[in-house]
Amino acid sequence: MIAFTAAEIADITRGRLTGDPGIVPSSVVTDSREATPGSLYVAKLGEHADGHDFVEPAFERGAILALAEREVADAKGNLYPTIVVDDAVLAMGSLAAEVVRRIRAEREQRGEQFTLVGITGSSGKTTTKDLMAGILSQAGPTVAPQGSYNGEVGVPLTVFAADTGTRFLVIEMGATGVGHIKYLADMVKPDIGAVLMVGSAHAGEFGGVENIARTKGELVEALGEQGIAVINLDDARVAAMRARTKAKVVGFTAEPGTSGEIEARNVVLDAEGYPAFDLVLPDGGPSVHVHSRLIGAHHVTNLLAAAAAAFAAGIPAPDIASSLSSQPAASRWRMERTERRDGVTLINDAFNANPESMRAALRTLAHLGQGRRTWAVLGAMLELGEESIHEHTAVGAEVVRLNISRLLVVGHGAWEVIASAVAGGHREDQCWFVETTEEAYSILQKELSPGDLVLFKSSKQAGLRHLGDQMASN
Repeated sequence: MIAFTAAEIADITRGRLTGDPGIVPSSVVTDSREATPGSLYVAKLGEHADGHDFVEPAFERGAILALAEREVADAKGNLYPTIVVDDAVLAMGSLAAEVVRRIRAEREQRGEQFTLVGITGSSGKTTTKDLMAGILSQAGPTVAPQGSYNGEVGVPLTVFAADTGTRFLVIEMGATGVGHIKYLADMVKPDIGAVLMVGSAHAGEFGGVENIARTKGELVEALGEQGIAVINLDDARVAAMRARTKAKVVGFTAEPGTSGEIEARNVVLDAEGYPAFDLVLPDGGPSVHVHSRLIGAHHVTNLLAAAAAAFAAGIPAPDIASSLSSQPAASRWRMERTERRDGVTLINDAFNANPESMRAALRTLAHLGQGRRTWAVLGAMLELGEESIHEHTAVGAEVVRLNISRLLVVGHGAWEVIASAVAGGHREDQCWFVETTEEAYSILQKELSPGDLVLFKSSKQAGLRHLGDQMASN
């Protein structure tokens, strides 16, 4: 972390300092349980808790300074050293922006390069972020988010992990409304911005898919003339973002007959579900072969996006292909395969779900399950707004079309999936609807047989990822 005194932090965040102005925190945390000696603890208001209630335990664990929206005193009435601000989360953003500015300035002064890559999209952000970090880390010290740190709190926390020795900083950018990506992009000022896709996830929150497209495009709009916009030409809404940026555009495509700056040709899916293709880059050199260790054809988009951003960052084609071919999934619950001792294969892809990723996962299940009995254990796709009934109904029809052997639907929010599947011809004695994961567990325990292939897929809040873990531990 870049070193700041308490007085400097107060100045940057326009806060009021109570305490020693010479205190220099060594880390930043927003969870009091993660505080260590030297931490700056950010007491923010959360959905379920008020961070100010945990200032005392944070200091007990070693925090030396708080960034808070009010003063907090100990049992004796002594105030904890605190920078009081109007909004702790916005103050984090201001501090993060200054961290990025100082890293750029100091590296430039030393004649060293610094590249910040921003990634957004309705699906695939975390996987692409992981792939990018894997490629770039071979070329220099790289900092990337933990898990899915991609919002107004997660992005600053990622930035705080960087210092003047960082060569590459990868930032994942999520949003739940118009203007959110702009806020994050203005904070970190990316050199390269990659937009993966515009899907219908969170359509209810955004007020429609067009607003999602408007928001995702805020990343390329934030790029300057010296920047590089990496866009998915296979998504019409993303391809249209070419007109929304001043930056140089690098478009990627996996569609036969579509021309882009970067292309995946001869795409195939092997018997294990791993995609392979010839990667064509605009460097005039021969194509390089990529044989990924990620499960599912839908990952070709993520692989291409990572390749395009790495190329934009100056990484040679052979290094890109070698890294992409060697990286397994780095984050949990994303097409995570477990082979049980009894011969049952589990694929846990229940970290998140939207109509596009649901269809992709079901297609992968059908591909891998040829000659086997296949199970789709599905939960709700949340935040789809008025499209929810239509999209869940379409998933049920897809289950029938792909001839998935067994269907287990969990939770009232996904009821239309089973109703649609039964209406479409799925045998009623081979599909189940339950309200809870406990009921689903009981059915799977009773019905699974050696050789079965089981997919778990739902939005995170539906909890099927934990059911998948429970079944994997048997």
